[in-house]
Amino acid sequence: MKLSEFRFDLPQNLIALNPTENREDARMMVVNRKNKTIEHKKFTDIIDYFGEGDVLVTNNTKVFPARLYGNKEKTGAQIEVFLLRELNREHRLWDVLVDPARKIRVGNKLYFGDSDLVAEVIDNTTSRGRTIRFLYDGDHDALMQAIHELGETPLPDEIRFKRAATEDDRDRFQTIYAEHVGAVAAPTAGLHFSKIVMKRMELNGAQFTPITLHVGLGTFRQVDVEDLTKHKTDSEHFMIDDSTCNFVNEAIDNKKQVLAVGTTVMKALESSVSASGHLKPINSWTDKFIFPPYEFKIPTALLTNFHLPESILLMMASAFGGHELITEAYKQAIKEKYRFFSYGDVMLII
Repeated sequence: MKLSEFRFDLPQNLIALNPTENREDARMMVVNRKNKTIEHKKFTDIIDYFGEGDVLVTNNTKVFPARLYGNKEKTGAQIEVFLLRELNREHRLWDVLVDPARKIRVGNKLYFGDSDLVAEVIDNTTSRGRTIRFLYDGDHDALMQAIHELGETPLPDEIRFKRAATEDDRDRFQTIYAEHVGAVAAPTAGLHFSKIVMKRMELNGAQFTPITLHVGLGTFRQVDVEDLTKHKTDSEHFMIDDSTCNFVNEAIDNKKQVLAVGTTVMKALESSVSASGHLKPINSWTDKFIFPPYEFKIPTALLTNFHLPESILLMMASAFGGHELITEAYKQAIKEKYRFFSYGDVMLII
């Protein structure tokens, strides 16, 4: 398929700048692939769709405050450093994006807070990319605590250019089951789950089980080629353990539902499929890019937010739900004024 087939006009006022007051208050569109139907529900209705033996796979990655603001040595020029991933824990090396990039060269020292944290630029990786080394005497936990105190919640540009990040974002741009630190963006479909909703689903016999995929900025990177087969996505680290494989494979064998809670879960599940069509444990990296047409092996259902035009997340949802049906669903979403993007409403594709 072509990039232009995922282009549509999205009114800017439909991009949600803030979450709903309560996590479970979002609206939910239910798209049925078999019946080609589209229904308008509320998120709490998800309880009615999953029962005994069904498995809901979540992503338990945890967002850290990856955006740091500081100053360049000597000139005092203000700089922004976005921490992408830790490259070497022992040597405190990080892969980062910097802005303004033209002012930040190898050898420069960068100061954050009241010089509580200092980093040295040791390599250029891309036009905006750098490798930095934190000059820090404490252990790794103390360094991460310093980053946590000085850093800002890494809201996507579509939100942060319209409002500043707040303390509330530290909680709301995080799922309630977040556990393993490493993401620079939230697995947003999971933001809707509250403890009450999860407990009610478990009482109905549904089982929650986690994978870990550390969401990177590549998830939001603009696709700049018309031929989608030529687009390359950034690799993201992910892990699936034996316990989750057992739950998922039992559901497959018993012809029960396997819900991928978000596109990151979908990507992880489809990146570790055995020859028999079962899920296998893994600790690796994936750059899998899913777009129509694609034959899914593991999930039978997908929960996902409403995505931006031409995004790889929209392409994955279209691959799962069918391009024509998802295109119609998005037309209805705009007409019905659903809230889009990270803090927006949600779509359940069954």
